[in-house]
Amino acid sequence: MKVALVHDWLTGMRGGERCLEVFCELFPEADLFTLLHRPGTVSSTIEKHSIRTSFIQRLPFSHKAYRYYLPLFPRAIESFDLSGYDLILSSSHCVAKGVRVPRGVCHIAYIYTPMRYVWDQYDAYFGAGRSGWTARTGMRFLRPRLQRWDVGSNRDIYTFVAISGHVAERIQQTYGRTAEVIYPPVDFQAFSPSIRDGGFYLMVTAFAPYKRVDLAVEAFNRLKLPLKIVGAGQDEKRLRSITGPTVEFLGWRSDAEIRELYASCSALIFPGEEDFGIVPLEAMACGKPVIAYGKGGALETVVPLRTSRPGDTTPEESGPTGLFFYEQTPEALIEAVYLFEASRDRFDPVRIREHVKPFDRSNFKDKFYRYVRMKHQEFSGSRHA
Repeated sequence: MKVALVHDWLTGMRGGERCLEVFCELFPEADLFTLLHRPGTVSSTIEKHSIRTSFIQRLPFSHKAYRYYLPLFPRAIESFDLSGYDLILSSSHCVAKGVRVPRGVCHIAYIYTPMRYVWDQYDAYFGAGRSGWTARTGMRFLRPRLQRWDVGSNRDIYTFVAISGHVAERIQQTYGRTAEVIYPPVDFQAFSPSIRDGGFYLMVTAFAPYKRVDLAVEAFNRLKLPLKIVGAGQDEKRLRSITGPTVEFLGWRSDAEIRELYASCSALIFPGEEDFGIVPLEAMACGKPVIAYGKGGALETVVPLRTSRPGDTTPEESGPTGLFFYEQTPEALIEAVYLFEASRDRFDPVRIREHVKPFDRSNFKDKFYRYVRMKHQEFSGSRHA
């Protein structure tokens, strides 16, 4: 097959790029289309592909302020000519799935979320205090148009694949389409179980509004416990302004440094409502518990600590790998940390690590390849029926 890979943008190695990296391994001869590319920010596996960028690449300040060009993204993604390809595989959380599909070409869309900027996370990005007056005013007019485009661009997608059941439900609600669920990969073999405890809690995250780094900062300011935060992003200046002496920002770190931080922390803090969340699985692959907001993708990856209830004699089927808090407030997170501190002996690093095995990269690679081949054959058969 002649394959075209389509990804929103290439500016760093986060969860979506980890998936894209596997797609590049599965289809090493594929061409890669993206809105913009900052060379050197993604892995060599991705960089060695033929990368085609849109006109967004040439706009002023696009390498740092590309999100300001959001109204132009639909036009940019539609500008790619994908004639001559047998298969289009889009990797999308924004507009990548909206490429124009030539007649007779199978398009499979791997969806991290429907475009969060105009759907479920609109207020987090454009609510009062989150963006300037000009951006808020402009988006009030542009949002309906972007929503119509987002829904209409699905007409030539043959099949949707979602990264979690949570996202599959959102695809159904937003687009009225069903989606197969194939969980993203974790490089299980790259991590080792650790019983070390350096006495600090850890976050590894982009500083996007929905990640709720502010909630963790406020909670640990009050707890006066050490919290190390790996990451960067648009909210960094605001977050640093509210940070107390026990919270430390480390910036982005290498994979090896992050593995060392996982191995040394007491537990991972995960306060946002995530579409899936590879970071908790990476921490658990090191045998570390996760304290997570009990909504979204975390419900599909974390086995929560069961607190005793009167008359409850049901045994746990497997050891807990973390615990949940159910309100996105500093008070709820503080209470969860106290519960964790009182329950440390309930968490077994070896059992926590074993829980991650089914999410291993090799399993994802095999399952996804078989699914793509099956759907491409099905599409080809329907054309000739």
